[in-house]
Amino acid sequence: MSTNDTNDTGSALALRSVALPAFTNAHGDIFGGWLLSQMDLAGGTVATRLAEGRIVTVAVTEMSFQRPVFVGDEVTCFADVVKIGRSSITIKISAFARRGRAGEDIKVTEGHVAVDAEGKSRPVQAHVATRTGADQ
Repeated sequence: MSTNDTNDTGSALALRSVALPAFTNAHGDIFGGWLLSQMDLAGGTVATRLAEGRIVTVAVTEMSFQRPVFVGDEVTCFADVVKIGRSSITIKISAFARRGRAGEDIKVTEGHVAVDAEGKSRPVQAHVATRTGADQ
């Protein structure tokens, strides 16, 4: 992963932003909706250029968060045009977070995951799964 106009797979840089404290949830992590909106902005800029005019988002077919985004992370979104139809454009967006000034880029997009106090994934308590029927 690099800070250039493309990533290691050749996807085009579409947006870069810094995650600010105003975008946190009650636990201090960046709210997933903020990240999704950044990805929508990134896809929208690419689609607008291709369509040479106004576009609207009509569907998000898949979204998953792999890792949390923290305050101060530099979020970078890359875009791959998958398909251009008669009036539609399908774009795959990948988001990465850079931790610190010279930190590593971490892919952050792939559900909700239970985490412990250190932010590491942890098992969901059995009584929660039983109450919701998730264990059936």
